[in-house]
Amino acid sequence: MDALALTFSSGWASGINAYLVVLVLGVSDRVGSFAEVPDVLGRWDVLSVAAFLYAMEFIADKIPYIDSSWDAISTVIRPTAGAVIGVLLAGDASSLDQAVLGVVGGGSALMSHLVKAGSRLAINTSPEPVTNIVASLAEDVAVLGVVWLAVQNPEAAAAVAGVLLALGLVVLLVLGRLVRRGWRRWKRKDPIRQIA
Repeated sequence: MDALALTFSSGWASGINAYLVVLVLGVSDRVGSFAEVPDVLGRWDVLSVAAFLYAMEFIADKIPYIDSSWDAISTVIRPTAGAVIGVLLAGDASSLDQAVLGVVGGGSALMSHLVKAGSRLAINTSPEPVTNIVASLAEDVAVLGVVWLAVQNPEAAAAVAGVLLALGLVVLLVLGRLVRRGWRRWKRKDPIRQIA
């Protein structure tokens, strides 16, 4: 059960920022040598690459429109990272356990990535860059908090990640409906009146 909860939490977090997840898990393995965290994530080469990519994402994530381009590229990377982390967390489990944890990690990463990417598209409609910076910092803090909690208490972290995922999906659905409603109203307006 701990592996499933840890996989769901790290999968959710991977959908937001996969490189930070690898850093937190790897550093926690190096510092605390947690049995649940695979040793491969604590290797210096893995930590170095994750730190470099996290630094790139940290900057790109705060610039309007660049962040959406980064999210588009990350559509493949984040769910894949969540699935790989899930398989690694399965450890020496049977292939069915590895498959289940891979699907849980990749699936939760994909869902949270869609929430993040959709929210960022909505935020980019705002003319000022402050909302991007605030959203990015809030995402980093949430990822850091959830993954650290997942290492300490996987079930609590899975509950927090589940609530955050559900809230994100609800907000995304509401935003989608508002955008569709505004689009329909705009299309129904008389073109001659729009010019005048």
